[in-house]
Amino acid sequence: MHLTELVAQYAQRPAQGVPDWMLGFYKRRAISFANGLTDTQTHVCWFQSRNFTIDLRLPLEDRQVPAKPLSAHSAQDLQILANYEGWEALCSWEGETLSWHTDTSLQVHNRWPEPAVLKRIGNCMIEFAPSGAYVEDWRLQLSAPGALIGLRLLEEKQLETGSVRHRGGGLIVCGGYAAMVLGRADPLESGLPLRELVSRHVDDPQWLNGAFNFETSVAQGSLDDGYQITLSTCAARVGQPLIPLDGFERQADGIHVIQRLLVDGMACERLFIIDTLEPCISFTQATGFSSSAAQWYERESPTLSRYTQPLV
Repeated sequence: MHLTELVAQYAQRPAQGVPDWMLGFYKRRAISFANGLTDTQTHVCWFQSRNFTIDLRLPLEDRQVPAKPLSAHSAQDLQILANYEGWEALCSWEGETLSWHTDTSLQVHNRWPEPAVLKRIGNCMIEFAPSGAYVEDWRLQLSAPGALIGLRLLEEKQLETGSVRHRGGGLIVCGGYAAMVLGRADPLESGLPLRELVSRHVDDPQWLNGAFNFETSVAQGSLDDGYQITLSTCAARVGQPLIPLDGFERQADGIHVIQRLLVDGMACERLFIIDTLEPCISFTQATGFSSSAAQWYERESPTLSRYTQPLV
């Protein structure tokens, strides 16, 4: 079954989740810290389904590690890779605060332990750290109305051997964008940051292969033509299809989905649990004015609208 058929035939939406204005694909425009410094360059992507988030954080392209076998990377390259960030996590919305738990992450320690105090106006969503350590400016990316699909990955296994290739992760499709996380087959030892673990095991190819058996990728396209990866923790994946859009089958329990697919020529099966399957939602850039605010904006528009333009 194609993903378009899955969402059309088995549409469902959970009873609880984040508000509609939070759904979709956001890119971070800036993060400002309490020390007065601001970063506007790091690639930071936020995909939001009803009850889970996918997050990707990468340096600029000329600072990323080029695509080549892991064994060909220098110790310096491995340290750059060890500072990439990609994760998927369940989230809980309470009042104006979003918090995350039960994550699948490339990092082995939590770099962002604070919940998010969120407010959105227009296409701009502002996130405050409760401690006052930072504030982030997120912008909803332009997309025509389209499907919202949230599938949390439980595991991916090779069918011939039954061996598990990935545990944890997820797929979010929101209109013209999609993102996917594939977690490690086996967890790493905890207690130290990934960069320190990589330093300790820099001469152990087997350990390194397990540690970097992880992917977070962001893609652009459509459910009709597929999604091509634009950013990824795995450089070799950029420009490739994010995921085959067929081979899906909803299970009889109504809450699980299986996808059968070929990965590097091997027959594999992915087991997902459904967060949401919504055929069409609007990823609108506007949040609307109250009547009094609309009157004010119209009255003062000669100066308020002097230089306005869409900004993503």
